[in-house]
Amino acid sequence: MDETNDKSPEKKETGDLREVSRVFSPAEAEVVKNLLESQGVACIVRGNVYRHLWPVAVDGLAEFKVLVAEKDLELARELLRKLPEPEEPEK
Repeated sequence: MDETNDKSPEKKETGDLREVSRVFSPAEAEVVKNLLESQGVACIVRGNVYRHLWPVAVDGLAEFKVLVAEKDLELARELLRKLPEPEEPEK
C-alpha cells in the first residue's frame, strides 16, 4: 500500500502532524507547549473542556492533544522524556 495516499481520518485531520502528548488540563497542555516551543519545536494543542457537564476531568472530558510536525516527533518525545515526574502531594 502506498503510504503517500493514506486517507486515514487522523492523516486527513492533521496532515503531517503527529500526537506527541495527551494531557488532561489546560495548564498541563500549556507546560508541554511552552517547553517544546522554547526548544524550537512548533506545536499546536487541540482539545476541549466540558466544564458545563462536569467540574473535573472524567473519562477524557478534558483531554488535550499536543501535535507536532512529523519531522520533529522524535525530538519532541526526547524533550518530554526529560521532564521530571510530578510529585505526589503530601498527606
